[in-house]
Amino acid sequence: MTFQADTFVFEANPVFDSPEAFTPPRRDVSRVRLSPRHGDGIREVNVRYALYGAAAGPVVIVQGGISATRYAGDCDGQAGWWDEIVGADCAIDTRRFRVLSIEWLAHTDFETYGADEAGELRAVGSEDQADAIAALLVELGIRRAHAFVGASYGAMVALAFAARHPERVNRLVAIAGAHRAHPLAIAVRNLQREIVRLSARQGDAAAGLDLARRLAMTTYRGEREFAERCAAAPTFRDGRYRFAEEDWLEAAGSNFVKRFTAERFLSLSESIDLHAIAPEDVRVPTTLIGIASDRLVPLSDLCELQRRCGSPATLHVIDSRYGHDAFLKETQQIGLLLCEALDAQGA
Repeated sequence: MTFQADTFVFEANPVFDSPEAFTPPRRDVSRVRLSPRHGDGIREVNVRYALYGAAAGPVVIVQGGISATRYAGDCDGQAGWWDEIVGADCAIDTRRFRVLSIEWLAHTDFETYGADEAGELRAVGSEDQADAIAALLVELGIRRAHAFVGASYGAMVALAFAARHPERVNRLVAIAGAHRAHPLAIAVRNLQREIVRLSARQGDAAAGLDLARRLAMTTYRGEREFAERCAAAPTFRDGRYRFAEEDWLEAAGSNFVKRFTAERFLSLSESIDLHAIAPEDVRVPTTLIGIASDRLVPLSDLCELQRRCGSPATLHVIDSRYGHDAFLKETQQIGLLLCEALDAQGA
């Protein structure tokens, strides 16, 4: 059976109303065909996903930032990036829900389809990630997800999914993500990408990736955390003063380089900045969660998104010392709001 939508075409098995036939956990790859938003022609791409949790439970799609993996919670011994939120007896309870997540698609993942002479793929859009998830739902026989929970870049993709595939999800939860990338955040990410490109031209892309991540950390975290974490006086070492901030940022950069490539970073960072949807197109009940200290996603953008949203939308604002990364750190506050949203009537 072949399904067609505005921007993607894919082969699928018959669609069932629930995932009861599947046995958790499932870590697999599904090959789908998409028509990328910033490219010409149809392309094939392998979507790596994880499906785990209650075998007969309603499906909750969970997606995080660009560095998140397909393992939001523990999956058969594989630790997740959001273990305190996704798991047995957690806010997204895997004894109650079936969790579905994908690895983000980067520019290099796409291939031309058959003999199709596809034109240049200029970038990967949040729309492409959303379409890949929609295609995967059909491949897995899941007609409609209970909810899509997205944080950071995942919130952008969740909004794109709700705008493009409202019939495939009951409720949207968008944490620290809006309908567009804010211009100031775009400016900072542009500097990060230029650092990586410059270093690559000098033959050391990894060094640029390290520095770009250090710069990113100054936008992910709030002023209060920096003040508390980096209160120690500078020390004189190796012929110069070193500041308390340096060791922390060095560790963040070093760890990032171990699990990311420059090409993947450039693709996904650009995808964030290209994200833009009309809030009026979001036609599913929506819960928005903003962070007062978030410098990447200002509350003014979330207020505009709530006001213009095409379906009823509720905005919750939490206070945190962690800035944008509060979605990773403030598990109690985030967890309570998620429980409320997932139990909401109509979800």
